[in-house]
Amino acid sequence: MAKHKEESTIDQTAEPNELTVVDYPEEAKEAAEAQKAEAAQNGDAAATVSADEFAALKTERDNLLDRLARLQAEFDNARKRQEREKQEFRDYATGNVVEQFLPVLDNFSLALKAEGSAEQLRTGVELIVKQMDEVLRGLQVQAIPTVGQEFDPRVHEALGSVERNDLPDHSVAEEIRRGYKIRERLLRPAMVRVVSNPQQTEA
Repeated sequence: MAKHKEESTIDQTAEPNELTVVDYPEEAKEAAEAQKAEAAQNGDAAATVSADEFAALKTERDNLLDRLARLQAEFDNARKRQEREKQEFRDYATGNVVEQFLPVLDNFSLALKAEGSAEQLRTGVELIVKQMDEVLRGLQVQAIPTVGQEFDPRVHEALGSVERNDLPDHSVAEEIRRGYKIRERLLRPAMVRVVSNPQQTEA
């Protein structure tokens, strides 16, 4: 019993920093070897589980890549379909507008073939212009008021000034090119000449 106690203790006669550990008894050695064997067995099992997990992750990755490719194809098809529908709508809207101007074009062709006097030709052109104005009104396109109106840089474009005493200063004296807007959206500004009234300027 005393001998077993000596083998399981540390040699106290060694130098302070050189502790000597004596051998463990046979039972302790057997327990250590059994623990090592169990750890090795657990390691093999862990390696097997890791391989299974890797295979599962690889399958999941392949499924995600396949799904991503399908979504990309669906997105491309939807984009192409949307562009095609937009083009078809644009063509349809343009066709409706052009269709309304075809009678105007027909009347211009008839006027060019007419052999009447200059006055008759002028009357015919005036009727065509009136017809075109009616078509524009049907499309919600309105001419911008000009002569006699106060100059508005939002809808008028000044190409010069005219000195006059019979009109208010800074009002529109002459329309050079008609401007149009569709509802509240400006299509093009009206080109005008603006009044310069010396009497009002000096006052």
